[in-house]
Amino acid sequence: MNPIKKVTMLGAGVMGPGIAQILAMAGAQVTLYDIVPEALDRARDTYRANLNTFMEEGLIRRDQAASLLAQLSCEPDLKKALDGAELVVEAVVEKKAAKESVYAQLDELLPPGVIIASNTSALNIFELMPPRRLPDTLIAHWYAPANVIPLVEVVGSGLTREDALDAVVELLRKGGKTPVRMQKFIRGYIVNRLQQCLNQEVFYLLDNGYCTPEDIDLAVKTSFIPRAMVLGLCKRMDFGGVDMTANNFRNRSYTMPPATDMPKTLGALVEAGDLGVKTGKGFYDYSGMDVEALKAKRDKQLFRAFALEKQFMDDPV
Repeated sequence: MNPIKKVTMLGAGVMGPGIAQILAMAGAQVTLYDIVPEALDRARDTYRANLNTFMEEGLIRRDQAASLLAQLSCEPDLKKALDGAELVVEAVVEKKAAKESVYAQLDELLPPGVIIASNTSALNIFELMPPRRLPDTLIAHWYAPANVIPLVEVVGSGLTREDALDAVVELLRKGGKTPVRMQKFIRGYIVNRLQQCLNQEVFYLLDNGYCTPEDIDLAVKTSFIPRAMVLGLCKRMDFGGVDMTANNFRNRSYTMPPATDMPKTLGALVEAGDLGVKTGKGFYDYSGMDVEALKAKRDKQLFRAFALEKQFMDDPV
């Protein structure tokens, strides 16, 4: 299969601009589509701001930024947006009905053989896709901010063409991503499943007054998170002794907290409208801060962290 050169990105929300940027950096011409014209305007502004951050970090030159800006077009008409696409990346709202509607339209408008890659976080889109499209359908799950976090989890349906999976993995690598191709589909993939386990513990500790959000963040930043950058999780068990991990299971020295539909701490934040950076307050208070400057600072620090991680990956223990 020839390298992918023309991509249509469906969804100009939180993930859209970052994904579009990486696909453009991989050499593709990208058309960004959204049903809300204003969302396309915001996405273009975000795309431009992201390119500026990349220039400030020395990751691209000014002439490259100008070229990448020219590689992006925005189109509010779906039929026009899909014209000539070799790959369609779907990042619409994470609702079953919305995705089913989009997939039905794609089935009607796309010629056979066009690859469809969904960014769904947890839905089994292989159950929602028209059956005749399954050989061309896969999941490529990105993490926010999509233009900064290297990981993209890739998984097929079991019927997905190998050349389609290979072409998407190649495109991701050309864009500087680290694709991890899973053996088969499971809801949440790798990282979301691990992160949800951590979230259960975070809220159990907070709800029962064992510590504060600041305590938790300080503890993880100065322990297993930097250690995982060097060893990961499975190799860490090798160094600690697999028998020690076995003993922890056997002795039941630790058990998971009971599952809950809504932790008290989380429910209180949502009820108060304290939704994080976007509302000025969450676990922490961001009132009076420049949100865009805050995000830019986050991205720059993540760039440095991942540059260090790449050194560890290039020279593993």
